[in-house]
Amino acid sequence: MDLFSLYSWGKLKGINIIGSGDFTHPLWLAELKEKLEPAENGLFKLKKKFSDSLDRALPKSVRDSVLRFVLTVEISNIYKRGGKVRKVHNVVISSEFKSVDRLNARLSKIGNLKSDGRPILGLDSEELLKITLDSGPGNFFIPAHIWTPWFSMFGSKSGFDSVEEAFGESSKYIYAVETGLSSDPYMNWRVKDLDGLTLVSNSDAHSPKKLGREANVIDCEIDYDQIMDAIKSGDERFVGTIEFYPEEGKYHYDGHRTCNICMSPEEALKNNNICPKCGEPLVLGVMHRVNDLSDRSSGYKPKKHKSVEYIVPLDNIIAETLGIFSVNAKSVTGVYNELCALLGSEFSILRDVNLADIEKAGGVRLREAIENMRSGNLKIEPGYDGVFGVVKVFEGKNSSNQLTFDI
Repeated sequence: MDLFSLYSWGKLKGINIIGSGDFTHPLWLAELKEKLEPAENGLFKLKKKFSDSLDRALPKSVRDSVLRFVLTVEISNIYKRGGKVRKVHNVVISSEFKSVDRLNARLSKIGNLKSDGRPILGLDSEELLKITLDSGPGNFFIPAHIWTPWFSMFGSKSGFDSVEEAFGESSKYIYAVETGLSSDPYMNWRVKDLDGLTLVSNSDAHSPKKLGREANVIDCEIDYDQIMDAIKSGDERFVGTIEFYPEEGKYHYDGHRTCNICMSPEEALKNNNICPKCGEPLVLGVMHRVNDLSDRSSGYKPKKHKSVEYIVPLDNIIAETLGIFSVNAKSVTGVYNELCALLGSEFSILRDVNLADIEKAGGVRLREAIENMRSGNLKIEPGYDGVFGVVKVFEGKNSSNQLTFDI
């Protein structure tokens, strides 16, 4: 996950703007300052002496696409509030290194920023929000993957029951929340407490190949202020999100990984949320938590809403098409690279390229796989307790209901 791999994979994926991640870490920040230079307002590009050689190694079909970086960090806040230990992850976005330096100077007095790219701070999330806003006029704050059981604003293990409970009087400065891989807008629309907030989706990638699992589609100029204002206001410039199937997320259903037990919320309630194998409490997943906090029935959709588009990663589709278990197999990588060379970026192939052209480039079976993905004709085994779900594009019908920006 260095800048060079982020740059190359970002172009292959079809992402225009990527979060830098980890700007609180001194060594990574030094590398960002060394290898990036200002581009459009509030955004950065890889210096030409680095990007030229990387572009030459990329297919011509993606070589000239726009790729910019925005300064971001995810912070783990662990603290006591209301007599309980709270563990909440938050994302901070900034438009300039001066603001980042001011923020880091204040946070370094609270915790060790050198220990991890995602620092753990004994700092209330509301206080982090205040420090973020005080450190720079363009700084932006988003609660991360808000439903994840262990570390999130609404997490069943250590979160809160409302935005106001989590952020107090400062909740008026929360304009957007990140839905996370295990939930989608349909699930979040059920919760009245989130009305008026923009629902953003990001890949939360821990390796460059996993960039673009989710992304935001924004129709505006390549300009930090415009992008942030589109997210803040949720107006027509924020078109919608590209979504991982939430069932595929590793905390969608309830369960026990060590016991190989996976249950729907309804099944878990029948068992009093207790594992039938070991007798210990189940890890309650995102769907269960959404049911607990929801005010509306499943399937609710606002009259005015953003687009919601589901995808399956291209390497997963290729692997299933070839009958290969590993997405890292050389044959999968070879087909992936060939398709990108012939048809363009992964997002283009998954979302836009004519099916006839896909068949010509990759064969009938690949065409059928992408057609099934686009129509939702899938089979999904839900994820639970840290185990990712499994999506199959050839095994039946599933009932689940421009700039790309991935932080």
